[in-house]
Amino acid sequence: MKLSDELPAGHRLATVYRIGAGLCGAILIVFGSLGFANQLSFFDTDGSQIAGLTSNGLLSLISLLVGAVLIAGAAVGGNVASTVNMTVGTLFLLSGFAHLFILDRSANILDFSMANVIFSFVMGLLILTFGMYGRVTGGLPHDNPYWRRRHPEQAAAEAAARRRATAGGPLRDGSAQTLR
Repeated sequence: MKLSDELPAGHRLATVYRIGAGLCGAILIVFGSLGFANQLSFFDTDGSQIAGLTSNGLLSLISLLVGAVLIAGAAVGGNVASTVNMTVGTLFLLSGFAHLFILDRSANILDFSMANVIFSFVMGLLILTFGMYGRVTGGLPHDNPYWRRRHPEQAAAEAAARRRATAGGPLRDGSAQTLR
């Protein structure tokens, strides 16, 4: 199965995935760029703040790289953007939990503060939501490509019924469909 098989080209969900990846990627690139503009030391943990978050050169570099990955996912679009969003969102959540445990310890080489942990959780949930939108739920509509992929027999039966209805063929009860 290819990723491109699930979501048809031009599907409206692809726009949601692209906007989410592009928006969050741009935020991270701005944050990373501000860190480099302030010439922060690479491994400095003195509490230098950028936009209300503590940062250093390493965190700025990571922010730029992750932002670039999200922008690349937005450029490709479709299932790739969705998968990139879900992966990066999950990594943000895991990073928030990991840094929550190493606050005020020598292992905190990215100079995270509680504000950074909260930002990591919020950004992770936002990116994850953009990636999962319309893809992961129990109540997907039957025209959703992910629902059709998970229920191929029922989707095929519904497609056949639609074809018969538009062609004026017999319905399940044996009566003929008339077109108006």
